[in-house]
Amino acid sequence: MDISEILSTKFTEFDIGTPLSKVAGAFENQELDAVVVTDGDEYRGVVSRRQLASSSNQPSAKVGSQAQHVPTVERTEDVREVARLMIGSDAKTLPVLDDDRPVGVVTADAVLEAVRPFLDAVTVEDAYSSTLVSATPETTIGKALNILRESGIAHLPVVDGDDLVGMISLYDVIEFTTRGGSKSQGGSPGSFGGRGRSGSSHGGFGSREGDSDRLLDLPVRNLMSDTVATVERSAQLDKVVKTMFEQGISSLVVTADDTGEPVGIITKTDVIEALTWERDDRNAVQVFGLDLLEGMDYDDVSALIESMTSKYGEMSVIKASIELQEHKEQSRGVPLVLARIRLVTDRGYFTADGEGYGASHALRLAANAVERQLLKGKTYGQSKKRPDSDEQEQLYGWWLGG
Repeated sequence: MDISEILSTKFTEFDIGTPLSKVAGAFENQELDAVVVTDGDEYRGVVSRRQLASSSNQPSAKVGSQAQHVPTVERTEDVREVARLMIGSDAKTLPVLDDDRPVGVVTADAVLEAVRPFLDAVTVEDAYSSTLVSATPETTIGKALNILRESGIAHLPVVDGDDLVGMISLYDVIEFTTRGGSKSQGGSPGSFGGRGRSGSSHGGFGSREGDSDRLLDLPVRNLMSDTVATVERSAQLDKVVKTMFEQGISSLVVTADDTGEPVGIITKTDVIEALTWERDDRNAVQVFGLDLLEGMDYDDVSALIESMTSKYGEMSVIKASIELQEHKEQSRGVPLVLARIRLVTDRGYFTADGEGYGASHALRLAANAVERQLLKGKTYGQSKKRPDSDEQEQLYGWWLGG
């Protein structure tokens, strides 16, 4: 299955000289995940909603300064390859180019909609992250913001003891703090929905007009939505995606089947990652942009990953994704390259970037950063259980047949 039927020719495009304040206004459209940045007719990159919300920029800054290099695809690109590129680059929107000119975009939602009928072969237990990063009702909004940014997540469940009592999103916090809480708020929050948002309204913090200096000190119970979408660990992934689309959300809290206790979280990214599983272990290491590597081949990259992980005791690599992106900047004829490593192991999930002149240099810098995380035991979520061979054959049957 290729993306020709699911790409969208409707996308928002900005020239590199556009002020970020204008770009931020475009994200008032709740369906928009990223905008395409161009320089005349030339594609320059994308800026995502999360990227803009997570960064500290002056409104007068230009969007070109924030353009992120993500993989580009053609109309005939395979859906599964697009899923791999999205996971490898941590991007939910990829530009579709024709003669180096953007002609459309393919989104994570479009990919999930296309494959949803085939996801009944895999359960939540196969794909969810079993480490639940959470806050308590008394956690301050400022602390919650730090947790969201440091963990690289957009939604933070609020847990009181063993009870799941609410949800707060990165976008809610940013909107509330940047607007200075200028509107009086109160009453019961609305349903948990809206793309990237906890709900259409929130309750409890009352009138805070002009009191922007104290907003970050408020507890999250005053901003969180108290309606949270959950899913049992045994549920099938197609039902998860259906719930996400129906409620306009991108994550669900996973609960134990017998007790209802929150035990983890599943996101759209987790579901897309399931599409990248191999039917065997021959390709545990995936390299995108291998042609950029000078003096190294695939076996060298695999050996680098093995060497990196073997230093820290018993650790099995489930999947290693390496993304190499070349920038136009050069030094003595050598291009600046961004290397991103995403490492899924039986002891956790690790990710890091490295930027240097030459792909091999950038890759080694990224590997050094991952090694530092391994040494500190810093992870971004526990690894997922792999489905058995029968489940994988069901999941990939439609690819193999088409």
